[in-house]
Amino acid sequence: MAYGVKIAKGDAYKRSAAKRRHIRIRKKVSGTPERPRLVVTRTNRGITAQVIDDLAGHTLASASHLDGSVRGGEGDKSAQAQQVGALVAERAKAAGVEAVVFDRGGNKYAGRIAALADAAREAGLKF
Repeated sequence: MAYGVKIAKGDAYKRSAAKRRHIRIRKKVSGTPERPRLVVTRTNRGITAQVIDDLAGHTLASASHLDGSVRGGEGDKSAQAQQVGALVAERAKAAGVEAVVFDRGGNKYAGRIAALADAAREAGLKF
């Protein structure tokens, strides 16, 4: 089945390409109660992560660059992503989640996305 994403130029083309990649990933990746989906949303300014049970349609844990403990932190955006990854892993473990399925949201697994994933793994979340 074809998904209609309009082809554009410049930055709009990059966004539409990321949307196509995200649709392609979401066909294969789904969160269950035993292994929910860790969704990463990256913008130019910050990064957000959520742990979602797709079958129930509930968000179990979330963290963002706008949280108080992360917002006042020092460092670049990769350091912020590491703090968000550690925070979402901590909140997910508090909610009883031990393992997740990683959804990079159509972004390349590099830079801030990789920093968030590595920090979540170090905090004890299994992928």
